[in-house]
Amino acid sequence: MKRDRWGNRAAFILAAVGSAAGLGNAWRFPYIVYKYGGGAFLIPYFVALLTAGIPLLIMEFSLGQKYQLGAPEALGKIRKKFSIIGWWTTLTAFFIVIYYAGVMAWIWDYIWGSFTVAWGNDAGGYFYNNVLQLSSGPGELGGFSIPVLIGVIITWIAIYLILRKGTESVGKVVWVTVTLPIALLIILMLRAVTLPGAVQGLNYYLQPDFSKLLDPQVWIAAYSQIFFTLSIGMGIMIAYSSYMPKDSDIVNNALITVFANSGVSFLAGFGIFGTLGYMAQTQGVPISEVAASGVGLAFVVYPNAINMLPGGPIVATIFGLIFFLTLLTLGIDSAFSLVEANVTAFTDKLQLNKRKITLWTIIVMGLFSLIFASKAGLYWLDIVDYYMNNYALLLGGLLECIAIGWFFSPTKLRDYFNPISEYQVGPWWDFMVKILTPAVLLYLVASKFYVNTFGKEPYGGYDNIYQWLGGWGLLIVMLIISVVFANIRSREIDSLNAETSNY
Repeated sequence: MKRDRWGNRAAFILAAVGSAAGLGNAWRFPYIVYKYGGGAFLIPYFVALLTAGIPLLIMEFSLGQKYQLGAPEALGKIRKKFSIIGWWTTLTAFFIVIYYAGVMAWIWDYIWGSFTVAWGNDAGGYFYNNVLQLSSGPGELGGFSIPVLIGVIITWIAIYLILRKGTESVGKVVWVTVTLPIALLIILMLRAVTLPGAVQGLNYYLQPDFSKLLDPQVWIAAYSQIFFTLSIGMGIMIAYSSYMPKDSDIVNNALITVFANSGVSFLAGFGIFGTLGYMAQTQGVPISEVAASGVGLAFVVYPNAINMLPGGPIVATIFGLIFFLTLLTLGIDSAFSLVEANVTAFTDKLQLNKRKITLWTIIVMGLFSLIFASKAGLYWLDIVDYYMNNYALLLGGLLECIAIGWFFSPTKLRDYFNPISEYQVGPWWDFMVKILTPAVLLYLVASKFYVNTFGKEPYGGYDNIYQWLGGWGLLIVMLIISVVFANIRSREIDSLNAETSNY
C-alpha cells in the first residue's frame, strides 16, 4: 500500500507542534512554573528540555522516518518482541484520547455558553451542576449529561472529518489549529498585561525563588512537564514522522517543535497570570487564593475572571469566546494526533484501507468515551488520567529508551539522522538516551508507585475498586492487548483481509 506523505515540511512541523502544544500548555505549565520557583524554575525546565525532551523527540522522529512505520512495527524492526512496547504506547494514546474527548466536550459547551456568558457570577456552579451535572461519585454514573454528550459527538465528528483524508486533510487543518491559538493567546496576553494588578500576577508567575532548586520535587516536576507536553511515549511522533521522506532533516525539525511548544506555554502563562493578578487585586485577596491548575483554572477560575473584566457583558462574551476558542484549537490537534497514532499502527499491521480503519477506530473510541459523558465522567477522567500519565506514559518512554539504548545502539541511530540533519548531534545524545533519561523516568515511575502503595490513602480518596477499574486493571488490560496484537501473525492478517473483502 502506498504510504501517505505530508504535502511539505511545514505541514509536518505544524502537525508535530500542534500535537505537543495542547491543553496542558494553557492550564498546567503556568501553574507548575508558579508553584516551583517562578523564574528559577526555568533552570531545571531547560535542563530537562536539553537532556530529555530534545533527545527523546529526535529518537522518535528517527524511528518513524527510518522505518516508515508507526510505533509497533518500527520498534518491532529492532526486535520482534519490542512491538509490544509500540502497542503499549499506542494504547496509551487510545485511552488518553477517549477522556480527552470529554474535556473537548466541555470546551464546546463553554463556547456556546460564551455568547450569553451562561456561567454568570457562579462559574463553579455552572460547571459542576449545569455542564457536568456531577453525581456523588464514580459508582453513580447517573445517566448522560446531555450537554457533554452532544459535545463528545461533535468532537468525534470533527476528528473524523480532519483525519478522513490522512495527511492531506491534516496538513491543511494544522495551518489553522496551530496558528490561530497563537494569535488568540497574543490577544489574551496583551489584554492581560494592561489590566490593573497584572504586574502582581506576572511577578507571582515568574519571580525567581532559587531556594526551590534545592528541592528534588522541582526537578522531578520539570522532567515530568517536558515529558508530558511533547507527546512522547504515545506513538504520535513516530507515526507523524513515518510520513516524511527518509532523508528529511530530523534534528532541526525536533528543535523547532520543542521550542515552539515551549513558546506557546510561556505565552499562555503571561495571559493567564496577568488576568489572575487583576482578579486578585479586584477581590482584595492574595494571588495564591485565585491561582489554580487543571480544569479548575480553565472552567471555573478563568471564567470568573472574564466576568470581572471592565466593559460589561459584551467584553465578557468576546474574551470568553477568545479563551475557549484558544482551548479548542489547542486541544483538537492533540486529540486527532492521538487518534492518528492508533490509525497508523492498525494500518501498518493489518494492511487495510486507511480511511476505513480511521472510521472504525473513531467509532470504537467514541463508544469508550461515552463513560466520560456520564454524570460521573469527571471522576473517571481524573482516575484514568492519573494512571495514564503517571504510569502508562512514563513506562512507554522508559521502555523505548531501553530498546534503543541497550538493544539497538544510540550510536547506530545517530549515524542515521546526523548525515541528513543540518545540526550534528554528538555522543552526549547516546548518554542521554541510554543512561540519564531512562534513569529519570524509572525514578518518576518508582516514586509514584511508592506513594500509591505506601501512601496514607489511594489516589484521590477513590475506593480500591475504582482504582482497579480505571487504573491498575486498565494497565493490565493494556499489557495483555499489547502482547496479543504483537503476536498476530501475517497468516492471521491475510485471513482477516480476506474476510473483510467479502463485505
